Formats: sequence, C-alpha cells, structure tokens
Amino acid sequence: MYQMLDPATLTVVVTGGTSGIGAATVRRFASAGSRVVAAGRRADRLQALAEEFPGRVHPLDLDVRDWAATQAAFAELPAPFADYNVVFANAGLALGLEPAHEVAMDDWQTMVDTNVKGLLHTVRAALPAMIARKQGHMVLTGSIAGDYPYPGGNTYGGTKAFVKQFSLGLWADIVGSGVRVTNIEPGLTETEFSVVRFKGDAERAGKLYDGVAPMTGEDIAEQVFFACTLPRHVNINRIQAMASHQGFGPLVVKR
Repeated sequence: MYQMLDPATLTVVVTGGTSGIGAATVRRFASAGSRVVAAGRRADRLQALAEEFPGRVHPLDLDVRDWAATQAAFAELPAPFADYNVVFANAGLALGLEPAHEVAMDDWQTMVDTNVKGLLHTVRAALPAMIARKQGHMVLTGSIAGDYPYPGGNTYGGTKAFVKQFSLGLWADIVGSGVRVTNIEPGLTETEFSVVRFKGDAERAGKLYDGVAPMTGEDIAEQVFFACTLPRHVNINRIQAMASHQGFGPLVVKR
C-alpha cells in the first residue's frame, strides 16, 4: 500500500515567503518537520520566521526578478538546505483595478516582471538540480484569474493564464523525470494581496471581503502541503479552489 510522504524528508524552498500564502506555507511545512528556505525581500520577516523555527527555516533575502541573484541563491544554498526537493514559486502580486486604457504602465511591467519573469527565473534556477537528483516537486502559484476574466484584471489575469499554460508545458517537458508539477489556483483569499493591489489602502482592500468568508493563506498552504505529500506516483496538475461565497459571474452585456 502506498504511503503519504513523510514531511520530514522534504526540503522546501518558498519564494514570496514573507507574507500571506508564502508565510503560511513556510509555517505549514516547518511545523510538520520539513526544512524550509523562506525567500523574499523583507529581511525582518524572514528572520522572524527563522526564529520561530530555529534550525528548520533558513532565511533568504531574494528578489526573483533578478535572474543572476536567483541563480546564485539556488547554487549557494547551505547544507542541509541545498538538497531541496520542493520549490514553491509563489512570489507574485496584483496592482490596481484600472481599465487597460487608464492603467499605469509601470504597474503592468511590475506584474509581468514578478509574476512571469520571476517565476521563470525561479523554475530555471531550481529545476536542473531536481532533475539531476530524479526527485522533486515544482509548485506554482496561479489564480482563478487565469481562467475567469474580470474588469480591471487585464494584465494580472494574463500573467496567471501564462502560469497555467506554462505549468502544463513544464509537465509535458519533464514527465517521467521524477519531478512533479502542480499549479495552485486560489480564488478569493484574504492576505496582504489586496492591500498591495490598492497600494496600501487597507480600507479599500478590506471592503472586498465585507460580508463574505474568504479563504486564508493557511487554507492555500494546506493545498500545497497535500499535493506535495501525496505518494510520488501521483501528480496533481492543478488545484483550483474558491471561497464558498464566491462563484462565476455573468457574462458582461454592455447596454
């Protein structure tokens, strides 16, 4: 009979590990006995995670938009974190809800640089070592926005559609290699995501969740943990989840 993987055998790298889904995933794996590299741009938060799990969490100050820095970061991980077998390419963000003809070009460029280029940098830097070891799991953060458009979600949704198709193409490339690929696609989830989207306007961000019970970072971390601890002969291609108060919108008819 097949057994679930022992989390203590996993060494996990989490980008975007300083808040929300990333920080929750760091805590979920570390609390289960895994070694975890928490990567992100806010060194104080990374250090707090390391202090929360002494010897089990390694803080890594990293901006995945920087290809050279991302390459070096994976190549120079210290023992015992160097033999990672799970990488969660989670760094990403949304900025604004303006229509395409009004949005700031800098916002579009930042989303593409982080959600697309940063993800590609992470995968390309991390994947060869896992392929060589014939064991690993690449987990990507997508979104329901990759399937379902909404007003103002233009470039953000486009980046997540890229993640969806890239994850499938990646799996087509490496199937049978011993490395698995999973795309995690959350719906309405309350983290710092909306505060970032609205550039620090916490009041506006909070209104998105009025009267509903959104998912949490911990809910999504549990999905990542589930996919990564299944027996190695099982690959979860996609997990798409919504809050129970969320559904599909009607098609737009402009009158």
